[in-house]
Amino acid sequence: MNDKTVLIFDDDVNILEVCSIVLEACGYHVAVSETSHDIIEKVTEVKPDVILMDNWIPDIGGVKATQLLKQHLDFKHLPVIYVSANNDIHLLADTAGADAYLAKPFDLVDLENIVAQVLLDAEHKN
Repeated sequence: MNDKTVLIFDDDVNILEVCSIVLEACGYHVAVSETSHDIIEKVTEVKPDVILMDNWIPDIGGVKATQLLKQHLDFKHLPVIYVSANNDIHLLADTAGADAYLAKPFDLVDLENIVAQVLLDAEHKN
């Protein structure tokens, strides 16, 4: 069991459920949110090690929510994995300031791998 926490922002309950099950099976603590307008409050409360951010999430959307996070002094170091079904996901992730991205629909092994890789990269930065 590791002590890393993943915070997932997605308004699709099925995706939240599947991602939670997979990541918890990998030993992560998982917290979820179906909205993004209160991202700073959520991050303050949960203290995640990595964030999965959906593009089409109410109320302000993934790009704006990620930008808010990355502009915040206490949280700009937090790695964000941008998740979207859009064809231009790499551009969206770039615009948002995300650290990585995962295209929907994604393979669950890819989910596990990208979370592990981003956490590893974050540890090497510190």
